[in-house]
Amino acid sequence: MRQRDYFFDNAKFFLIFFVVFGHLLREFISDNETIYAVYKTIYSFHMPAFIFVSGFFAKGIYEKGYITKIAKKLILPYLIFQLVYSVFYFFLYQKNSLTIDPLTPHWSLWFLVSLFFWNIMLLGFSKWKPWIGISISLTIALLIGYVDFVSNYLSLSRTFVFFPMFLIGYHMKKEHIQKLTNIKARSIAFITIATVFFWFLQFPEINYKWLLGSKPYSELESGSYIAMFTRLGFYVLSLIMVFSFLAFVPKGQYFFTKWGKQTLYVYLLHGFFVRTFRESPLKNYFTDIENFIMLAGISLLLTIFLSSQLITSLAQPIIELRTSQLKMLLRNISLYMDSIRGNRNRKSSQSY
Repeated sequence: MRQRDYFFDNAKFFLIFFVVFGHLLREFISDNETIYAVYKTIYSFHMPAFIFVSGFFAKGIYEKGYITKIAKKLILPYLIFQLVYSVFYFFLYQKNSLTIDPLTPHWSLWFLVSLFFWNIMLLGFSKWKPWIGISISLTIALLIGYVDFVSNYLSLSRTFVFFPMFLIGYHMKKEHIQKLTNIKARSIAFITIATVFFWFLQFPEINYKWLLGSKPYSELESGSYIAMFTRLGFYVLSLIMVFSFLAFVPKGQYFFTKWGKQTLYVYLLHGFFVRTFRESPLKNYFTDIENFIMLAGISLLLTIFLSSQLITSLAQPIIELRTSQLKMLLRNISLYMDSIRGNRNRKSSQSY
């Protein structure tokens, strides 16, 4: 049995923490330039790195049953949580009607749809030499921004925009990544990340939406031919930041390594907490840097909690669609409800 690679588990745990922290920070980027710079620094690498790592692990694309496997892993949970989030938003935002649109992903669910499409696209692009496939995918990504209707529908914009990063990850070899984890590389990575942060701090007018990959150029106030070169610049920035991040990821097994195996659970479930936080008066408490450091701590605790055995055991029957576990979960819920009704009946009879 092949030993699990702890490096990538560690990387995924850190990345999912940055996903949670970045989503919590979103509410405050218009109030504080330092927080805005931190936010853009995080977004310059956290999803590109997730996509890069996903591409690295897509090397079994030609194995029998692979497409069926990823369809079950990605599309079925997407459809379930698309429905769940629709109901959740209906109550949270007190909407007049319940709208369910399976073709326009709610918020962070875009990643599941795009990841499925990236694996399908890989069947064709992987047959070319790496530099040819990457060049063609990058050209498509740069030109797609001029097509206004390619946006959040079926996550098409992000699918095309981030596919080059997925393809680069697919062609990357383990020994290439191992070269990053040394003192010299980490020193360069630290300087790089600090420089990018201060660059964002110095130029707060830089639109963070360039980092999302979800908008056509016309919505980024840059519909001219210059726009594709701007996007190309952000590609280079993100790739440098991805390698800079990976340089700091430890190789060994640590107490947090196990949590890196459960990133899908965190990704699907943290939105309920983040959206509720955004609508609550608690957000008014976070007004200075010290409070935002505490918010980072809250993000870490939330990440650990959603990665815990308790949450995974409860959510696994739904997320991974294991019918035997789902039946057991429903049976336990039924027994619990019966016990509650039994207690109420006893109390009722005692009152007479």
